[in-house]
Amino acid sequence: MLLAVDVGNTNIHLGLWNGERWALSWRARTVHDKMPDEYGVLVRNFLTSADVGFAAVHGVVIGSVVPPLTLAFTELVQRYFRLEPLVVNHTIKLGVTLALDQPEQAGADRVVNAAAVVALHGGGPAIVIDFGTATTFDVVSAKGEYRGGAICAGINVAHDALVSRAAKLHKVDLTPPPSPIGSNTIHAMQSGIFYGYVAMIEGLTARIKAQLAIDDPAHPNVRVIATGGLAPLLYKHTHAIDQIEPELTLDGLRVVYDLNAPHGRS
Repeated sequence: MLLAVDVGNTNIHLGLWNGERWALSWRARTVHDKMPDEYGVLVRNFLTSADVGFAAVHGVVIGSVVPPLTLAFTELVQRYFRLEPLVVNHTIKLGVTLALDQPEQAGADRVVNAAAVVALHGGGPAIVIDFGTATTFDVVSAKGEYRGGAICAGINVAHDALVSRAAKLHKVDLTPPPSPIGSNTIHAMQSGIFYGYVAMIEGLTARIKAQLAIDDPAHPNVRVIATGGLAPLLYKHTHAIDQIEPELTLDGLRVVYDLNAPHGRS
């Protein structure tokens, strides 16, 4: 089995691939100063819930945007699994060309999302919207190039920032209000945060598509693929998103692992 670890700024997403499907998908809170042994306990519990021991895992791939935890999970894998994990970076085989000014700065999550689109979802042109701590828009060209994109504050980050700076505003549910015209403070906040976010998605997607049409007029049809926890909710309230792929990042990690594994596929 293959263990895929996606270390984000807010959550750590772990997936256990059995050769045919994700047998288990599990999330833990990101704690930047947690020790390898502490995360080792969490991983053991994760595997136990699937009746799997450390010895059943033959490969581990890590994609991380939190450098201290990259080291922690590398040590964890070496100690508990007695394996060397594959850590995603710009120097390994990715299945996608990094058409960037500074490829070493590309976030592992963004790169593997692009790799998954190329390998599993028909390639580009495509835009991947990943709803995490940040909301990222990543562009895959028709040639299979990862061209970069846009990074925005995630909806929860924007929500927290608004509440922390305004004395009379308090947290609200991140759901659409009855009307875009809020007749009370709660509905006004929900309108601004939720529908404002939907408008941002639609506006940025339209601008990126317009640029792609200039750069590559031979491929006018651009698919928009969304992933991340809020993708299903936002998908219901905009026509800008074509499809949802909840496990896109884990799939990308698996793709990259397969490209670099010494004995072929997982």
